[in-house]
Amino acid sequence: MRHANPATFRQAASRFATGVAVLTACDENGEVCGMTANSFVTVSLSPPTVLVSVMPGRMHRAISASGRYCVNVLPEQGRELSRHFASRPGATAVPEYEIVDGLPRLSGCMAYFACEVVRHVDVSDHTLIIAEVSNCDYHDKTPLVFFSSRYHLGPGQPFDR
Repeated sequence: MRHANPATFRQAASRFATGVAVLTACDENGEVCGMTANSFVTVSLSPPTVLVSVMPGRMHRAISASGRYCVNVLPEQGRELSRHFASRPGATAVPEYEIVDGLPRLSGCMAYFACEVVRHVDVSDHTLIIAEVSNCDYHDKTPLVFFSSRYHLGPGQPFDR
């Protein structure tokens, strides 16, 4: 099978606007860890099921060990949190957490999903982690959006490179 050019694929995929979420979990030592993800997808309503894509590393190990994670959807004020959890130099956020359903939920998130893992599917250099949602909540806020490799505030408002 012929494959697309990776650089072109990356640019084309960046044209799909996504919300910005941070995955959080507790590692084997009980320490909170997290990562920025734009690969959060709802899969089913019955039962409520979601999917995230995670590379090997600390977050992958934490989710695999506990079988649980939290998805925190960021509001427009969450750019620095996104940068912090994406390990971007210069990020100034200091994350604050609340423990909800035994999981670390980011204070100020606009939606959260408490997730119980039901399946792992290894695909290339990532693992698709499928989970049923045991609890969720939301607040109406303007979302942080990622489009064309840039942050945006709500529909069509460019924010930052």
